[in-house]
Amino acid sequence: MIRGSQLVTSALVAIAIVASLGAQANAAQCGNGPGGFENWKREFSGEARAKGIGPTAIGALMQTNYASATIAADRGQRSFGLSLEQFMAKRGAATIVARGRSLKQSHAALFAQIQQRYGVPPGPLIAIWGMETGFGSQRGNQNMLSSIATLAYDCRRPEFFTDQLYAALKLVDRGAISPNQRGSMHGEVGQTQFMPKNILAYGTGNLDVAANALNSTANFFRAHGWRAGAGYQPGEPNFAAIEAWNAAQVYQKSIAIMGRQIDGQ
Repeated sequence: MIRGSQLVTSALVAIAIVASLGAQANAAQCGNGPGGFENWKREFSGEARAKGIGPTAIGALMQTNYASATIAADRGQRSFGLSLEQFMAKRGAATIVARGRSLKQSHAALFAQIQQRYGVPPGPLIAIWGMETGFGSQRGNQNMLSSIATLAYDCRRPEFFTDQLYAALKLVDRGAISPNQRGSMHGEVGQTQFMPKNILAYGTGNLDVAANALNSTANFFRAHGWRAGAGYQPGEPNFAAIEAWNAAQVYQKSIAIMGRQIDGQ
């Protein structure tokens, strides 16, 4: 009786393994170089069709190219390992604060409207705007879809970027972004650099327009627990929303410091 039970258990385990292997065989396989990218696109497009992605987005996916520059940038991120002082100096914090104070005054009506609607003061929004794109001057010139497709194919972080790719394809299908949308190395777009999943969830209009991007960033903060009137320095209630925006501690602390200086606190 025990032997029979062991045989049944073994058979069930074997069936589970075969089923798992079959599922893996049907999934688009990641790679570590350009050689398998075209085949991966064909496999992934089949999976995307099965999940309801339309022909416009599928066609855009099939036109993407392996983004070698994106892979090089992904492998070469070092600034987040700097000390806080080094990081802020490298990112030009003093310049961001100086210009940010000027923009706060010249766009006072916009920032008042944002604060009334979302409860977010100008400082952290302006700090992010300056940190991410130099107030719109450095939004990147990579094909967004190629960058994200390459990172979804790459074996380093395929799960994260596969989700981003599906979001990007949905945006293309809806006509919210063009297949030719330009962005930064990892597929971030707009004045404050949104990834596709966050565009779907929090985006308000064309994010290459500063007012839309700033409203969207404030919308993100509110969705992540921002409380009007509460502090946003480390240990204060709203710092968690800044942490949700970017996982690097030096980045988070830099935004809090610059935001406080811009807000004149």
